[in-house]
Amino acid sequence: MPDASALLPGTLDLLVLTVASKQPEHGWGIGQRLLEVSRGVFEVNQGSLYPALQRLEKKGWIRSAWRTTESGRPARYYSITASGRRQLERERRGWERQVEGIGLVLQWAT
Repeated sequence: MPDASALLPGTLDLLVLTVASKQPEHGWGIGQRLLEVSRGVFEVNQGSLYPALQRLEKKGWIRSAWRTTESGRPARYYSITASGRRQLERERRGWERQVEGIGLVLQWAT
């Protein structure tokens, strides 16, 4: 299973922004959602996830607020900002272009 260090540069940001675009979520929940939705492909450890969350917040692409979890514990919840939505769209378009290009090269090579 690839961890965040094995991801292409910028991919973790794209994945975190995508999860944050659905609903506010705490850090552990973002990691769990990535693991669940990717069917176990992306298991992001806390040592990669939390620095990414801090970096995205510093860039203004996500914001955080303290809330109480369903289990009654305080946690910082992250949500995407308008600037983050624009960045997500740019990154999504870039990713789709890269995937298309890789597909063309692979197709050519067979």
